[in-house]
Amino acid sequence: MTTLTSDKQTDRRIVWLIGILSIAVPLVVAVLLFMPKSSQVSEAWVLWLPHLNATLNSATAVCLMGGYWAVKSKNIELHRTFMFSAFTLSSLFLISYVLFHYAGPKTFFGDINNDDIVDAAEKAAVGAWRYIYLVILITHIILAAIIVPLVLFTVYYAVSGQLDKHRRLAKWTFPTWLYVAVTGVVVYALISSYYA
Repeated sequence: MTTLTSDKQTDRRIVWLIGILSIAVPLVVAVLLFMPKSSQVSEAWVLWLPHLNATLNSATAVCLMGGYWAVKSKNIELHRTFMFSAFTLSSLFLISYVLFHYAGPKTFFGDINNDDIVDAAEKAAVGAWRYIYLVILITHIILAAIIVPLVLFTVYYAVSGQLDKHRRLAKWTFPTWLYVAVTGVVVYALISSYYA
């Protein structure tokens, strides 16, 4: 695998690019979550995207664990393969996630009758599961925003040969990224019955 040349000017450019992406990605997702649906795209094609997203998150988690095992086994080539696979899968997830929230229907945990309102009776029917879901969802969302720069910097340090920085940052990136991937699947499992 070829490595990028790292110098101060390249590092500055990459820091700016990562900074822009780290702000733009969560901002775009937030806008999509809160903007009214005005898309003329038929919703039928997007209904399978949450299932795809859960599959991509599951595969990402498997690749992350494989990458961790490979680096601990000192198999650096296999580690790279697993980690770049995880990066690719997460990137595909992000595209699919944005598409779903652009064109798909809004879904609310506990909205049993699919009227986009979770009333008191519905809250009572789902009970404590609503709070469990919300805690998992909120931690997932916060860490998903944080993971963007962590992953981008960790990957950049690896491909630019800055392995000391890569190792130091990867100690934070790996568990955070794994948590985001696994809780993405958990969130899907909890809310999937409420998709219209």
